[in-house]
Formats: sequence, structure tokens, C-alpha cells
Amino acid sequence: PVLYLLGVSWRDVAVLYVICAAGALALDLVRLYTGLDWWIYEHLTREYEQNNIAGYVLYMLSSAVTWFAFKPAVAVPAILMLTLGDPISGIVGSGELRFIKRPKALAIMFAVCAAIAAPFHPSAPLVVAAGALAGTLADGVKLTVSDYIIDDNLTIPIVAGVAMQLAITVGA
Repeated sequence: PVLYLLGVSWRDVAVLYVICAAGALALDLVRLYTGLDWWIYEHLTREYEQNNIAGYVLYMLSSAVTWFAFKPAVAVPAILMLTLGDPISGIVGSGELRFIKRPKALAIMFAVCAAIAAPFHPSAPLVVAAGALAGTLADGVKLTVSDYIIDDNLTIPIVAGVAMQLAITVGA
């Protein structure tokens, strides 16, 4: 989304998202189904991702979906919430894997998400709060389905985008 903020067209960034998301998915499928184990995967994947789609792929896929599903005023801050908020809250939360993150990490995530959304919606505090709260919940509460952890790289931008769009619609 930074490319868009620097003046690259919405369409050109969309094309780049498709190419990068497809490339990331293809590389990870090769890793998962052929046993190819490049050294870079040791740095890109966490222990629980060794036999599952890696977080960097989920990041690219959710960002691409968000880019296509929403207009710039929603998509850009929603993706930045993942790009900036998630690693900051991870550092504050000491990188520990908990069902619900510690209050300090949740508060930091909310503050970062609100700070990201505010310039895009300066006269709409409901939109800012909805996006920040949704991004915080997606980051701070670990969902599991059949013992599979739903990575927040998949949920943060989509959930935040939906919440902001709903707040825009309600506010209208």
C-alpha cells in the first residue's frame, strides 16, 4: 500500500498484488508438496507453519483480497494495520503464542491501528475506532479450527476492512 501512497496507480498496485500473491502461493506450495527446503524458509516460516501454508503467503493473500474488496480509504489502512500493527504488538507481546494476547499488547495494537486509520478518516472517529477494534481483535485472539491456528496475517486486514466499511455505511 505504500506504493499507492507514493503515487503508483490503484490498478498497478492491484496487478503487483496479484503477481506477488500468486508467486508466494506457488513457492509455498512447492515447499509443502515437494519437500523443497530452501534456507530462506527457515527465516520465513515459524515452527507451527512447517506443514501448513506460511504466514507470509497468508499476508499476501489477505492483502490482495483486501485491496480488491475495498476502496483505498479502507484497504490501505487495513493492510497497514497488518504491516505495522501486527509486528509491533508481537514485539510488545514478547512473541508468545497465547489464546488472548496480554492487555499491553492489545492496547498497543489498538493505538497503532487507530493512528494508522485516523489520517484516512479524520472526521469519522467511528470508522477509526471500528477498524482499530477489529484489527486488535483479529490480532489479539487466536482462532483455531480443528487444531489449526487461523493466522492473524489472514484475518487482520480483512476484518479491519469489513469493520471500517460497516462503520462508513452506518455513518452514512
